[in-house]
Amino acid sequence: MIRVRRVYDPPEPGADGVRVLVDRLWPRGLAKAAAAVDEWPKAVTPSGELRTWFHAGGSQEEFRQRYEAELAEPAAAAELDRLRGLAGAGPLTLLTAVKDPASSHAAVLAELLSG
Repeated sequence: MIRVRRVYDPPEPGADGVRVLVDRLWPRGLAKAAAAVDEWPKAVTPSGELRTWFHAGGSQEEFRQRYEAELAEPAAAAELDRLRGLAGAGPLTLLTAVKDPASSHAAVLAELLSG
């Protein structure tokens, strides 16, 4: 089971399993102890260039295409395989600081990990 949640939400020890931060930057105002992040694989986070492009007015559809292309790069692909292994062993929660995780890069990542 793969879940997508906001990193600011309190951890749910019985349901979260391995908690993986999928943002390139550490969330503002959040202490590392409070976040209860188990892993932070930056290889699967959107690049700074992609984030800048999207926030300047890029479309969601093109963002997804560009992000999937980044995830096809060797380092990211290897990390995706490792995360799939973690998800196969038990619950995996992808954490992000965005306000709407369901329409974020974390949701794209969750779909790729599930597929």
